[in-house]
Amino acid sequence: MGFNCGIIGLPNVGKSTLFNALTSAGAAASNFAFCTVEPNVGRVPVPDKRLLKLAEFVKPERILPTQIEFVDIAGLVEGASKGEGLGNKFLSHIRQVDAVAHLVRCFESGDITHVMGSINPLRDIEIIEAELMLADLDSVEKKIRSLRKTAKSGNKDDIKLLAKLEPIAKGLEEGKLAIETGGEDVAKEMPLLTAKKIMYVANMMDASDVDGPHVKAVREHAEKSGAGFIAIVAQVEAEIAELSPEERNEYRKEMGLSDTGLDLMIHKGYELLGLVTFFTAGVKEVRAWTVVQNSPAPTAAGVIHTDFIKGFIRAEVTAYDDYVACGGEQGAKDKGKMRVEGKEYIVKDGDVIYFRVNA
Repeated sequence: MGFNCGIIGLPNVGKSTLFNALTSAGAAASNFAFCTVEPNVGRVPVPDKRLLKLAEFVKPERILPTQIEFVDIAGLVEGASKGEGLGNKFLSHIRQVDAVAHLVRCFESGDITHVMGSINPLRDIEIIEAELMLADLDSVEKKIRSLRKTAKSGNKDDIKLLAKLEPIAKGLEEGKLAIETGGEDVAKEMPLLTAKKIMYVANMMDASDVDGPHVKAVREHAEKSGAGFIAIVAQVEAEIAELSPEERNEYRKEMGLSDTGLDLMIHKGYELLGLVTFFTAGVKEVRAWTVVQNSPAPTAAGVIHTDFIKGFIRAEVTAYDDYVACGGEQGAKDKGKMRVEGKEYIVKDGDVIYFRVNA
Protein backbone atom coordinates (compact mmCIF):
# COMPACT_ATOMS: atom_id res chain seq x y z
CA MET A 1 0.00 0.00 0.00
CA GLY A 2 1.16 3.56 -0.70
CA PHE A 3 0.30 5.27 2.59
CA ASN A 4 -2.67 6.07 4.80
CA CYS A 5 -3.89 9.61 5.24
CA GLY A 6 -6.15 10.95 7.96
CA ILE A 7 -8.52 13.80 7.08
CA ILE A 8 -8.94 16.15 10.05
CA GLY A 9 -10.47 19.55 10.74
CA LEU A 10 -13.25 21.29 12.63
CA PRO A 11 -16.82 19.98 12.23
CA ASN A 12 -18.64 21.10 9.07
CA VAL A 13 -15.58 21.97 7.00
CA GLY A 14 -16.31 19.27 4.39
CA LYS A 15 -14.27 16.28 5.56
CA SER A 16 -16.88 13.66 4.76
CA THR A 17 -17.70 15.37 1.47
CA LEU A 18 -14.03 15.20 0.53
CA PHE A 19 -13.81 11.59 1.69
CA ASN A 20 -16.79 10.73 -0.52
CA ALA A 21 -15.13 12.44 -3.46
CA LEU A 22 -11.88 10.57 -2.94
CA THR A 23 -13.35 7.14 -2.31
CA SER A 24 -16.91 7.27 -3.71
CA ALA A 25 -17.77 5.46 -0.47
CA GLY A 26 -20.94 7.37 0.39
CA ALA A 27 -19.85 8.40 3.90
CA ALA A 28 -22.45 10.39 5.83
CA ALA A 29 -22.17 14.13 5.17
CA SER A 30 -24.67 16.32 7.05
CA ASN A 31 -24.90 19.83 8.42
CA PHE A 32 -24.39 19.15 12.12
CA ALA A 33 -21.38 18.64 14.33
CA PHE A 34 -20.10 15.10 14.94
CA CYS A 35 -21.94 13.63 11.98
CA THR A 36 -18.95 11.30 11.69
CA VAL A 37 -18.44 9.38 14.93
CA GLU A 38 -16.47 6.28 13.96
CA PRO A 39 -13.82 7.02 11.31
CA ASN A 40 -14.78 6.12 7.77
CA VAL A 41 -12.01 4.22 6.00
CA GLY A 42 -11.64 3.76 2.27
CA ARG A 43 -8.87 2.38 0.07
CA VAL A 44 -8.31 3.95 -3.32
CA PRO A 45 -6.13 2.68 -6.18
CA VAL A 46 -3.39 5.15 -7.10
CA PRO A 47 -3.85 6.26 -10.72
CA ASP A 48 -0.64 5.61 -12.67
CA LYS A 49 -0.66 5.60 -16.46
CA ARG A 50 2.69 3.80 -16.45
CA LEU A 51 0.97 0.60 -15.31
CA LEU A 52 -1.24 0.51 -18.39
CA LYS A 53 1.74 1.18 -20.66
CA LEU A 54 3.73 -1.67 -19.12
CA ALA A 55 0.73 -3.95 -19.54
CA GLU A 56 0.71 -3.27 -23.29
CA PHE A 57 4.03 -5.08 -23.57
CA VAL A 58 3.48 -7.83 -21.01
CA LYS A 59 -0.22 -8.69 -21.57
CA PRO A 60 -0.63 -9.75 -17.92
CA GLU A 61 -3.57 -11.58 -16.38
CA ARG A 62 -4.14 -8.63 -14.05
CA ILE A 63 -2.98 -5.10 -13.31
CA LEU A 64 -2.54 -4.12 -9.67
CA PRO A 65 -1.98 -0.47 -8.72
CA THR A 66 -0.74 0.47 -5.28
CA GLN A 67 -3.36 1.87 -2.91
CA ILE A 68 -3.87 4.75 -0.52
CA GLU A 69 -6.07 4.47 2.55
CA PHE A 70 -8.06 7.56 3.53
CA VAL A 71 -9.45 7.89 7.05
CA ASP A 72 -12.24 10.41 7.64
CA ILE A 73 -11.72 11.41 11.27
CA ALA A 74 -14.57 13.13 13.11
CA GLY A 75 -14.44 16.88 13.66
CA LEU A 76 -12.30 18.10 16.53
CA VAL A 77 -13.34 21.05 18.71
CA GLU A 78 -11.75 23.24 21.35
CA GLY A 79 -11.15 21.13 24.44
CA ALA A 80 -10.83 17.84 22.53
CA SER A 81 -7.57 17.08 24.36
CA LYS A 82 -9.54 17.28 27.62
CA GLY A 83 -12.46 15.21 26.38
CA GLU A 84 -14.67 17.91 24.85
CA GLY A 85 -16.82 16.84 21.92
CA LEU A 86 -15.93 13.22 21.48
CA GLY A 87 -12.44 13.98 22.71
CA ASN A 88 -9.47 11.67 22.92
CA LYS A 89 -11.21 8.90 21.01
CA PHE A 90 -10.70 10.92 17.82
CA LEU A 91 -7.16 11.87 18.73
CA SER A 92 -6.25 8.18 18.94
CA HIS A 93 -7.43 7.69 15.35
CA ILE A 94 -4.90 10.29 14.15
CA ARG A 95 -2.00 8.42 15.76
CA GLN A 96 -2.53 5.51 13.36
CA VAL A 97 -2.02 7.37 10.06
CA ASP A 98 1.16 8.17 8.09
CA ALA A 99 0.15 11.67 7.03
CA VAL A 100 -2.55 14.18 7.89
CA ALA A 101 -4.69 16.23 5.52
CA HIS A 102 -5.95 19.20 7.53
CA LEU A 103 -9.07 20.40 5.72
CA VAL A 104 -9.71 24.11 6.27
CA ARG A 105 -12.94 25.84 5.35
CA CYS A 106 -12.29 28.73 2.97
CA PHE A 107 -15.82 29.49 1.82
CA GLU A 108 -18.79 31.51 3.04
CA SER A 109 -22.21 29.84 3.14
CA GLY A 110 -25.36 30.69 5.01
CA ASP A 111 -26.58 27.14 4.49
CA ILE A 112 -23.67 25.43 6.22
CA THR A 113 -23.13 26.27 9.87
CA HIS A 114 -19.59 27.04 11.06
CA VAL A 115 -19.05 25.87 14.64
CA MET A 116 -17.14 29.08 15.45
CA GLY A 117 -19.76 31.33 13.86
CA SER A 118 -17.49 32.88 11.22
CA ILE A 119 -14.95 32.00 8.53
CA ASN A 120 -11.36 32.44 9.72
CA PRO A 121 -8.98 29.76 8.39
CA LEU A 122 -5.96 30.68 10.52
CA ARG A 123 -8.04 30.66 13.70
CA ASP A 124 -9.44 27.26 12.75
CA ILE A 125 -5.95 25.88 12.12
CA GLU A 126 -4.78 27.23 15.46
CA ILE A 127 -7.68 25.57 17.31
CA ILE A 128 -6.96 22.15 15.84
CA GLU A 129 -3.20 22.35 16.29
CA ALA A 130 -3.51 23.62 19.86
CA GLU A 131 -5.60 20.57 20.76
CA LEU A 132 -3.14 18.22 19.09
CA MET A 133 -0.21 19.87 20.87
CA LEU A 134 -1.96 19.70 24.25
CA ALA A 135 -2.64 16.00 23.74
CA ASP A 136 0.99 15.41 22.72
CA LEU A 137 2.29 17.40 25.69
CA ASP A 138 0.23 15.33 28.08
CA SER A 139 1.58 12.09 26.56
CA VAL A 140 5.18 13.29 26.49
CA GLU A 141 5.15 14.58 30.06
CA LYS A 142 3.81 11.27 31.33
CA LYS A 143 6.50 9.40 29.41
CA ILE A 144 9.23 11.71 30.70
CA ARG A 145 8.15 11.16 34.30
CA SER A 146 8.32 7.42 33.76
CA LEU A 147 11.70 7.57 31.99
CA ARG A 148 13.29 9.70 34.69
CA LYS A 149 12.65 6.88 37.13
CA THR A 150 13.97 4.08 34.92
CA ALA A 151 16.89 6.11 33.54
CA LYS A 152 18.36 6.27 37.04
CA SER A 153 19.15 2.57 36.75
CA GLY A 154 21.42 3.33 33.79
CA ASN A 155 19.19 1.95 31.03
CA LYS A 156 20.86 3.39 27.90
CA ASP A 157 17.75 3.22 25.70
CA ASP A 158 15.67 5.08 28.29
CA ILE A 159 18.38 7.71 28.72
CA LYS A 160 18.50 8.30 24.95
CA LEU A 161 14.72 8.54 24.64
CA LEU A 162 14.54 10.91 27.60
CA ALA A 163 17.10 13.20 25.94
CA LYS A 164 14.97 13.27 22.78
CA LEU A 165 11.66 13.88 24.54
CA GLU A 166 12.72 16.76 26.78
CA PRO A 167 13.23 19.29 23.94
CA ILE A 168 9.99 18.08 22.34
CA ALA A 169 8.11 18.79 25.58
CA LYS A 170 9.71 22.23 25.83
CA GLY A 171 8.74 22.97 22.23
CA LEU A 172 5.14 21.90 22.78
CA GLU A 173 4.93 24.20 25.80
CA GLU A 174 6.12 27.04 23.56
CA GLY A 175 3.52 26.25 20.89
CA LYS A 176 5.79 24.33 18.50
CA LEU A 177 4.61 21.20 16.72
CA ALA A 178 6.57 18.05 17.60
CA ILE A 179 7.68 17.75 13.97
CA GLU A 180 9.66 20.97 14.51
CA THR A 181 11.62 19.63 17.49
CA GLY A 182 12.51 16.03 16.61
CA GLY A 183 9.14 14.29 16.92
CA GLU A 184 9.86 12.10 13.88
CA ASP A 185 12.89 10.66 15.66
CA VAL A 186 10.71 9.10 18.37
CA ALA A 187 7.93 7.86 16.09
CA LYS A 188 8.55 4.19 16.94
CA GLU A 189 8.44 4.80 20.68
CA MET A 190 5.76 7.51 20.64
CA PRO A 191 3.66 8.23 17.52
CA LEU A 192 2.98 11.89 18.35
CA LEU A 193 0.05 13.65 16.71
CA THR A 194 1.98 16.78 15.75
CA ALA A 195 4.94 14.81 14.40
CA LYS A 196 2.88 13.66 11.42
CA LYS A 197 3.59 15.02 7.96
CA ILE A 198 0.80 17.45 7.17
CA MET A 199 -0.81 18.97 4.12
CA TYR A 200 -3.27 21.84 4.47
CA VAL A 201 -6.25 21.44 2.16
CA ALA A 202 -8.14 24.67 1.45
CA ASN A 203 -11.78 23.80 0.73
CA MET A 204 -13.21 26.41 -1.65
CA MET A 205 -16.72 27.12 -2.89
CA ASP A 206 -15.46 27.70 -6.44
CA ALA A 207 -12.18 27.16 -8.31
CA SER A 208 -11.97 30.93 -8.87
CA ASP A 209 -11.51 31.37 -5.10
CA VAL A 210 -7.97 29.98 -5.35
CA ASP A 211 -6.55 33.53 -5.26
CA GLY A 212 -8.97 34.74 -2.59
CA PRO A 213 -7.88 35.94 0.88
CA HIS A 214 -8.94 32.79 2.76
CA VAL A 215 -7.03 30.42 0.48
CA LYS A 216 -4.06 32.78 0.40
CA ALA A 217 -3.90 32.77 4.21
CA VAL A 218 -3.78 28.96 4.33
CA ARG A 219 -1.19 28.77 1.54
CA GLU A 220 1.09 31.24 3.31
CA HIS A 221 0.71 29.38 6.62
CA ALA A 222 1.69 26.12 4.91
CA GLU A 223 4.73 27.71 3.30
CA LYS A 224 5.91 29.20 6.60
CA SER A 225 5.55 25.89 8.43
CA GLY A 226 7.11 23.77 5.67
CA ALA A 227 3.90 21.78 5.21
CA GLY A 228 2.16 20.73 2.03
CA PHE A 229 -0.70 22.71 0.49
CA ILE A 230 -3.44 22.07 -2.04
CA ALA A 231 -6.73 23.82 -2.83
CA ILE A 232 -9.86 21.94 -3.88
CA VAL A 233 -13.62 22.31 -4.25
CA ALA A 234 -14.75 19.28 -2.23
CA GLN A 235 -18.43 19.55 -3.20
CA VAL A 236 -17.62 19.64 -6.91
CA GLU A 237 -15.18 16.75 -6.49
CA ALA A 238 -17.95 14.73 -4.82
CA GLU A 239 -20.38 15.51 -7.63
CA ILE A 240 -17.82 14.55 -10.27
CA ALA A 241 -17.13 11.24 -8.51
CA GLU A 242 -20.73 10.19 -9.22
CA LEU A 243 -20.36 10.65 -12.99
CA SER A 244 -19.05 8.26 -15.64
CA PRO A 245 -15.37 8.63 -16.61
CA GLU A 246 -16.29 10.42 -19.86
CA GLU A 247 -18.66 12.82 -18.10
CA ARG A 248 -16.07 13.52 -15.40
CA ASN A 249 -13.51 14.76 -17.91
CA GLU A 250 -16.02 17.04 -19.62
CA TYR A 251 -17.36 18.43 -16.37
CA ARG A 252 -13.86 19.17 -15.06
CA LYS A 253 -13.11 21.16 -18.19
CA GLU A 254 -16.30 23.19 -17.76
CA MET A 255 -15.43 23.92 -14.12
CA GLY A 256 -11.88 24.93 -14.96
CA LEU A 257 -10.36 22.04 -12.97
CA SER A 258 -7.31 20.13 -14.21
CA ASP A 259 -6.00 17.56 -11.74
CA THR A 260 -8.48 15.71 -9.57
CA GLY A 261 -8.51 16.17 -5.81
CA LEU A 262 -7.29 12.58 -5.55
CA ASP A 263 -4.36 13.26 -7.87
CA LEU A 264 -3.40 16.36 -5.91
CA MET A 265 -3.54 14.60 -2.54
CA ILE A 266 -1.61 11.57 -3.78
CA HIS A 267 1.12 13.69 -5.34
CA LYS A 268 1.48 15.85 -2.25
CA GLY A 269 1.36 12.82 0.07
CA TYR A 270 4.13 11.03 -1.84
CA GLU A 271 6.16 14.24 -1.81
CA LEU A 272 5.72 14.80 1.94
CA LEU A 273 6.49 11.22 2.89
CA GLY A 274 9.35 10.84 0.43
CA LEU A 275 7.89 7.86 -1.43
CA VAL A 276 8.64 6.42 -4.87
CA THR A 277 6.95 3.79 -7.03
CA PHE A 278 8.63 0.80 -8.64
CA PHE A 279 7.06 -1.91 -10.79
CA THR A 280 7.16 -5.64 -11.30
CA ALA A 281 6.01 -6.87 -14.70
CA GLY A 282 5.23 -10.49 -15.54
CA VAL A 283 2.58 -12.53 -17.32
CA LYS A 284 0.73 -13.12 -14.04
CA GLU A 285 0.55 -9.44 -13.12
CA VAL A 286 1.90 -5.98 -13.67
CA ARG A 287 2.03 -4.33 -10.29
CA ALA A 288 3.03 -1.04 -8.65
CA TRP A 289 4.79 -0.97 -5.29
CA THR A 290 5.66 1.89 -2.97
CA VAL A 291 8.91 2.33 -1.07
CA VAL A 292 10.61 5.18 0.77
CA GLN A 293 13.11 7.21 -1.28
CA ASN A 294 16.74 6.07 -1.08
CA SER A 295 15.74 2.50 -0.19
CA PRO A 296 18.26 -0.19 -1.21
CA ALA A 297 17.12 -3.04 -3.45
CA PRO A 298 16.67 -5.62 -0.62
CA THR A 299 14.34 -3.23 1.20
CA ALA A 300 12.24 -2.84 -1.94
CA ALA A 301 12.18 -6.62 -2.35
CA GLY A 302 10.94 -6.84 1.23
CA VAL A 303 7.87 -4.78 0.31
CA ILE A 304 6.84 -7.69 -1.92
CA HIS A 305 7.61 -10.32 0.74
CA THR A 306 9.61 -9.93 3.93
CA ASP A 307 11.50 -13.18 3.24
CA PHE A 308 12.96 -11.55 0.12
CA ILE A 309 15.17 -9.29 2.25
CA LYS A 310 17.16 -12.17 3.69
CA GLY A 311 17.06 -14.19 0.47
CA PHE A 312 18.01 -11.31 -1.85
CA ILE A 313 20.56 -12.25 -4.53
CA ARG A 314 20.32 -9.48 -7.12
CA ALA A 315 17.90 -7.15 -8.90
CA GLU A 316 17.47 -6.96 -12.66
CA VAL A 317 16.52 -3.33 -13.23
CA THR A 318 15.22 -1.38 -16.23
CA ALA A 319 14.21 2.28 -16.04
CA TYR A 320 10.59 2.78 -17.08
CA ASP A 321 11.46 5.04 -20.04
CA ASP A 322 14.01 2.51 -21.31
CA TYR A 323 11.53 -0.34 -20.88
CA VAL A 324 8.98 1.48 -23.03
CA ALA A 325 11.46 2.76 -25.60
CA CYS A 326 12.89 -0.75 -26.09
CA GLY A 327 9.50 -2.38 -26.45
CA GLY A 328 9.59 -4.38 -23.23
CA GLU A 329 11.90 -6.60 -21.22
CA GLN A 330 13.55 -8.52 -24.06
CA GLY A 331 14.22 -5.35 -26.03
CA ALA A 332 15.77 -3.76 -22.95
CA LYS A 333 18.03 -6.80 -22.52
CA ASP A 334 19.06 -6.78 -26.19
CA LYS A 335 19.98 -3.09 -26.07
CA GLY A 336 21.84 -3.33 -22.80
CA LYS A 337 19.33 -1.25 -20.88
CA MET A 338 18.61 -3.90 -18.25
CA ARG A 339 21.14 -3.70 -15.43
CA VAL A 340 22.06 -6.29 -12.83
CA GLU A 341 22.26 -4.58 -9.45
CA GLY A 342 23.30 -5.77 -6.00
CA LYS A 343 22.37 -4.99 -2.41
CA GLU A 344 23.70 -1.43 -2.54
CA TYR A 345 21.51 -0.32 -5.43
CA ILE A 346 19.12 2.52 -4.55
CA VAL A 347 15.70 2.02 -6.13
CA LYS A 348 14.50 4.88 -8.34
CA ASP A 349 10.96 6.00 -9.13
CA GLY A 350 9.73 4.11 -12.18
CA ASP A 351 12.21 1.23 -11.99
CA VAL A 352 10.89 -2.03 -13.44
CA ILE A 353 12.53 -4.72 -11.34
CA TYR A 354 12.83 -8.51 -11.33
CA PHE A 355 14.24 -9.73 -8.03
CA ARG A 356 16.35 -12.88 -7.82
CA VAL A 357 16.05 -14.40 -4.36
CA ASN A 358 16.76 -17.65 -2.56
CA ALA A 359 13.49 -19.44 -1.95
